[in-house]
Parts: sequence; structure tokens; C-alpha cells
Amino acid sequence: MSGSHTSESGFSTRLVALTRKETRQMLRDRSNLVVGLVLPVVLILLFGYGLSFDVKDARVTVVLEDSSPTARNVVSGLQGSPYLAPSWVTSMAEAARMIRAGQTDAILRVPIDFSRRLAAGDAQLQLLLNGVDSNTASTMEGYVAGALAIPTQQLADQAGNKPTAAPNITIVQRTWFNEAGESTWYLVPGLLVLVMTLIGAFLTSLLVAREWERGTLESLFVTPVRPLELVLAKLAPYVVIGGIDLIMCLLAAKYLFHVPMRGSLPVIIVSSLLYLMVSLSLGLFISAATRNQFAASQMALLTSFMPAMMLSGFVFDLRNVPVVIQIISQVLPATHFMGLIKTLFLAGNYWPDILRDCAILALYAVVLIGLTRRSLRKKLD
Repeated sequence: MSGSHTSESGFSTRLVALTRKETRQMLRDRSNLVVGLVLPVVLILLFGYGLSFDVKDARVTVVLEDSSPTARNVVSGLQGSPYLAPSWVTSMAEAARMIRAGQTDAILRVPIDFSRRLAAGDAQLQLLLNGVDSNTASTMEGYVAGALAIPTQQLADQAGNKPTAAPNITIVQRTWFNEAGESTWYLVPGLLVLVMTLIGAFLTSLLVAREWERGTLESLFVTPVRPLELVLAKLAPYVVIGGIDLIMCLLAAKYLFHVPMRGSLPVIIVSSLLYLMVSLSLGLFISAATRNQFAASQMALLTSFMPAMMLSGFVFDLRNVPVVIQIISQVLPATHFMGLIKTLFLAGNYWPDILRDCAILALYAVVLIGLTRRSLRKKLD
């Protein structure tokens, strides 16, 4: 019995000692604490408060070709809807410019003969939806129909028992930029962003950290190699790999998923390579700053792929999230590239957006390369 008791006592002592040792080691490794404690909190807050499939304050532009009181009364229901934010123009050309620029989500056209046809009992309204975001487009169709149903019912009540006077308003719906209503057209350009982010940030996030851990980077400090040359040399092979992946993504989008490419192919390629440089530079900066492969991989996950998937507008309409999340999303380079690539694929070349977003991506690339260069100065800690 005494031997058995001694064995159990020794087991307990060793277990307690090892547990204390592992606990101290865990507390010293901050990257483990970030993954184990901070990441769940971030995910809870993001999914709970920051992400929503609801559509609020959806922008609908009303083209009043018929400005009669009857026509205004019919579309007045849009102003009473908490889900719609109507604006008013008198020209279809102006409304078309707004939808191409991404300044509105739908156009409700009131034709010039609306009042006359309504009096005859058969009137039509034209609803044009921006199909670049297929989820928002399908939701808006129901919102607009619901908002117009109230004044239409009021007109029917006013007609009383006169069947010939009861109004019949038909909404003729059409989706621009995604006529087939295919969700694939909406998702595949976004997948291009995720692929560029994944191969960019993760491939380079381990490069410098691996050399720091192996001690091979110190040997470069005694050579004439300059930090900028080292940065560019490390980026060059992965630009080639990223370019190959980009070609595969474009071929798959065109021939496997049949997504239209309405924008210029050279513009799509140049903007994609520009974003690839941003992703590669971000991964290299993380690698140079952390000097630890595990910490670098986790940091790359938290700062690149996850934000690109959840906060760039890949699935969720960013206008429906809290203002703080909207501000954070605008800081992310993936957000600017996501909107740009979807516009290029589905809507075509809209140069104000192209020049603005490409300038932002170029600025990110220059800043990140500069920060990485500073992190690789010839100085040992």
C-alpha cells in the first residue's frame, strides 16, 4: 500500500510541476494568448455586431418623367420605408450614371404616360436593380414592392366599388450588370481577392522570420546588400507565383464559371498585380517585425485573410454594419480592391473609381515596402 501511495504522490507532484511549467511558458508566449483569448473575442464582436445580411437605407433613385401629383403620390411610399433611402432625378441618363458609379442600388422609373395609363387602369413602373451585389438587389426588389403597395392600396380604396377605376400597377423589373441573377457572378470576383490575399500574405509572412530563427539573416548584414535590395529580391519570386495564380483565377472565372469581364483585361491584370504587391509586402513586413514563424503566420491570418473575408464587402454589404466597422473596413486594402474588381468584372471601366482605388493600393504598397526596409536595417538587437 505504501508503495502505491508513494507512486501516486510522485505522479501528482510531477503533474503539478509540469502544469506550472507549461502555464508559465504559455504566459510568456504572447502569440498563444492572442490566438486563444483575443481571437474569440474579435470573432464574437465581428459576427455579433459587425456582420449583417439585412439591407438598411438602400439607395433607390426615382426618375420622375411624369411629375403629376398622382405619380408623386404613388412613389411617396418609398419615403416612409425605413429600409429605403430614395433620391429624385428627372433624367434617366443621370440615374444611369449614378448606378454605373455605384452611387445608387436601384432605379425606379416613372414613365411620362404613367398618370394616363393609371387612369385607364393599367400602369407600369420600371425597376432597374444593380446586380453587382446580388443579395442587396433581390432584397431591394421586395422592399420597393412593399413600399409601393401602400399608396396603391389607398388608390384602390378611393376607387371604392368601381372595378374599372381600380388601379393596376405592374412593376417591370430588370437587373443590370447581372442579368441572369447568378450569385456566382458576384462571388467569383471576390474569391480572386481572397486568393490574392492568401497567397500574398501567407507565402511571405514566413520568409524573414525563418531566416531570423535560423540565424542566416545575420550573415547578410556583413555583405554590401542593402535592405531595399533584400526586400525586392524576396518579393520577386512570389510576384511570379502570384501572377500564375492570377491567370488561373481569370481563366476559371471566364471558362468554368462564365463570369463576364466587362472591364478592360489589362486594367484587371494591373490592378490585381498591384493588390498582390500590397499583400506580399504586408506578409513580408509582418515577417520582419515578428521574427517568429508561428507568430508571423497567426498575425498574417488576423490582419489579412480574415479581414479580407469578413470586412471587405465579399459577402456582407458594408453600409449595413456599424459606423466603427465601416471605418475599419476602409482602412483595409482588400476593401478597395474588392469594390474595384467587382466593378471591373460586372460593370466595366469606370475610371474615377479605377484611378482612386489603384492610387490607394499603390500608396499601401510603397508604405509597406518602406516599413519592411526599415525593419531590415543592418542592426542586431
